[in-house]
Amino acid sequence: MATGRVISARNMGLGVWPCDCTLNYSLNPGHMRKYLSDSGIHSPALRYGAGVGSFAVALLVRAALDPSLQNELPFAVFFAGIAAAAWFGGLGPSVVSAVLGFVAAELFFVDNQGIGWIASPVAIAVAVSYFLVAATIIMIGDARHMALARAVALQIELEQAHLAQMEGRYRGLLEAAPDGMVVVNQGGDIVLLNAQAEKQFGYRRDELLGQKVKNLIPEGFAERLVADGLRSPAEALAQQIGTGIELTGRRKDGSAFPIEIMLSPLESPEGLLVTAAVRDITVRRDAEVHLAQMEGRYRGLLEAAPDGMVVVNRDGEIVLLNAQAENQFGYRRDELLGQKVKNLIPKGFAERLVADGLRSPAEALAQQIGTGIELSGRRKDGSEFPIEIMLSPLESPEGLLVTAAVRDITVRRAAEAQLRRTVEELNRSNEELEQFAYVTSHDLQEPLRMVASYVELLSERYKGKLDADADDFIAFAVDGATRMQRLIHDLLLYSRVGTRGTEPCDTSSEEALRLALLNLRGATEESGALVTHDPLPIVQADELQLTQLFQNLIGNAVKYHSAGVPRIHISAAKDSAERWTFSVKDNGLGIDSQYFGKIFGMFQRLHKRAEFAGTGIGLAICKKIVERHGGSISVESQLGQGSSFRFCLTGSAAK
Repeated sequence: MATGRVISARNMGLGVWPCDCTLNYSLNPGHMRKYLSDSGIHSPALRYGAGVGSFAVALLVRAALDPSLQNELPFAVFFAGIAAAAWFGGLGPSVVSAVLGFVAAELFFVDNQGIGWIASPVAIAVAVSYFLVAATIIMIGDARHMALARAVALQIELEQAHLAQMEGRYRGLLEAAPDGMVVVNQGGDIVLLNAQAEKQFGYRRDELLGQKVKNLIPEGFAERLVADGLRSPAEALAQQIGTGIELTGRRKDGSAFPIEIMLSPLESPEGLLVTAAVRDITVRRDAEVHLAQMEGRYRGLLEAAPDGMVVVNRDGEIVLLNAQAENQFGYRRDELLGQKVKNLIPKGFAERLVADGLRSPAEALAQQIGTGIELSGRRKDGSEFPIEIMLSPLESPEGLLVTAAVRDITVRRAAEAQLRRTVEELNRSNEELEQFAYVTSHDLQEPLRMVASYVELLSERYKGKLDADADDFIAFAVDGATRMQRLIHDLLLYSRVGTRGTEPCDTSSEEALRLALLNLRGATEESGALVTHDPLPIVQADELQLTQLFQNLIGNAVKYHSAGVPRIHISAAKDSAERWTFSVKDNGLGIDSQYFGKIFGMFQRLHKRAEFAGTGIGLAICKKIVERHGGSISVESQLGQGSSFRFCLTGSAAK
């Protein structure tokens, strides 16, 4: 009879299953008994043996009780045997036990009163009653037996369903694995694999199933599954479980590639299987080779570095250094590896790698990256020497390391000290020279003025009264005295640029230009010069010196003019947030480019004294004034096309 039912294993007395299962099955008594037989719980021999045995036990018990019972209750004990046979053996064994019990009772324990008694109504009634009772016992016992069969059938079907479900999940996981998965038995035969393994080795699945795993992994895999005299197969496998084993795989085309396998045991009805997760590590191997090459290059660069190189971990321990560092500090390499960097650089280095409440270790280091830090190093003999270190981070598997380039700056420090002494001596010398020039030019003016005055008196009083040579001599003396006075005056102006100037402040360059033109009014009116200018800014300058600067440049433009009216134009352009570039442009004689650098020197003249008067100091004064204000001066010119002098000054501090 086909029946669809929900059966709980708890009700069958089999314990608690993970869930209640709905099973559709068709079970008749023959099927039930087959389940009992197939499950090994009650085989036919065992069942019928139980029926005969129960009869035998009942017969012995009845025989033992016969002296007490005589002919009373001849069938009672055999009912117990029938019940036992029905309980353990089911229908067939219980019927056998009932028939044997009836025959034995009739032969040994019933008073037959002759052969004719068997056919008597009483005997027939007794027999019918016996078999009715026996049938009732058999039905009850067989019902229990059938319940057991149902329970066994349910258990088997549940186990099969669970097994199919687990097998499906296992296969799903196997196929979804990112690595190749190969399942091998103890004989080294492949019993299962996934699609990834097919791709890795280049075979179809049907080409590998049943083949030896050595076809894929020639060496190192199968040997790990083999027992020897000291270990069982399970022990041989257990030594490899959870261990990444690097081997070589072989593809179908014969090419080899590096693999890593992870082994795990898998219990099955066929015995212990081994699941191998196979990972292609070609990319990793290439990366390792590249890393080794880079490490070799890094070590080569480290050793070839002209500075000492010291690599330190976050604990301040030295993990790497080069030969130059050994030479600098006087240690052998093995004496420094693992030691604290404070042994070499007592102060200022290790502290820069330590975080505080406001910054992380990475931020602490980042503040020093790319900065030359001057510290003191300590040699093995205890002597100290000045060093400069440059820090840079280095990522490594052990965490963040710090590479310090250590430079011995003893020679540089000595050179800097010598340079400072030289600069101090030069400054002192310049100050003395400026003071000397000022004092000399100032003190020479009075006697020179006296000489010039008396020579002029001689010229006025005796001109034409002496011979012609005397007049020439007196004229030469007057000219020399006049030129000497002009030279001393210019020297005095040059020396005052550095000694008598005031601190630069906001100064109107237009006002300074106006004062300069006022001072040059005689020369400009005499030459008919036309001076124009654009709006000019307020700059940081000494007003008197800025006036002198304009006066010298415009005066030169008026002096060295070509035929025609001298034209001079002054302009200013802002070239940055704080700087102004001034231009003084003229249409004069122009300057050959080979003299651009020469004209700003002391006593430099491009023309004969007979052509143009002057001392050759004017542009030198301009250069000194501009440099005192933190700027520079230059010239652009072509012969016959005029000149353009440019100089830079800082703009006003007012916003």
